[in-house]
Amino acid sequence: MTHPAYGELRPVTPFASVLLAANPGPMTLDGTNTWLIGAGDERAVLDPGPDDGAHLERIVEHGPVSLILLSHHHFDHSEGAAELAARTGAPVRALDPQLCAGAEPLTDGEVVDAAGVPLEVLAAPGHTRDSVCFRAEHEGASVVFTGDSILGRGTTVVAHPDGHLGSYLATLRALAALPAGVAALPGHGPELPDVAAAATGYLAHREQRLGQIREVVRNNGPRVTAREVVEIVYADVDPSVWTAAEWSVEAQLTYLKELDER
Repeated sequence: MTHPAYGELRPVTPFASVLLAANPGPMTLDGTNTWLIGAGDERAVLDPGPDDGAHLERIVEHGPVSLILLSHHHFDHSEGAAELAARTGAPVRALDPQLCAGAEPLTDGEVVDAAGVPLEVLAAPGHTRDSVCFRAEHEGASVVFTGDSILGRGTTVVAHPDGHLGSYLATLRALAALPAGVAALPGHGPELPDVAAAATGYLAHREQRLGQIREVVRNNGPRVTAREVVEIVYADVDPSVWTAAEWSVEAQLTYLKELDER
């Protein structure tokens, strides 16, 4: 599975195509995946990405756009939603009411009509409080649009305090319980053939990191700071992502405290 070049719409399933935003970086990988979903002439847009006029214009060119969906509030997914809504008149729906325009917030378990494609809303707290995934079984394809809950490459940051590790582990367990062969269509990076396998791998990675952090806490005492943990546990990781690692460590230290281990 190859990732698309910037500005090129690439079909992934009979009803979903991806348009890569030109906002690469340590946190966004190659950039934000904007998903165009639909079974007919209209399109629902999942995560319009940054407020980038050229990217939004390419989305409009592949319209008409009937609905805008957001996987969560982070600006690399949601910043362009207001301008896209202004250009197209399409309503914006998200779990967070403050992100919505012209429509009600999403609810867990709801089935959304995404331009003729039924999408089941799966509340997926952890990466953020308002994270959602969308499951679709249509035209012989079974997929989950995972936002930042599962990435196409690497692992997801759980940024304390908006992110919450206990909630994220529950989200991963729910995704790991899905049938084998359901593909993951992520918010960043290439699609993955099996979301359950990816979630299982994420769970193993989180347990490994928690084990490392438990050891640091045992050796350095409960007053050890997140930065001190990062300098030990993430010593082999590019320092450019240490700030993000520190957020995740804060979430993990909070989780251990909730378990009365710190």
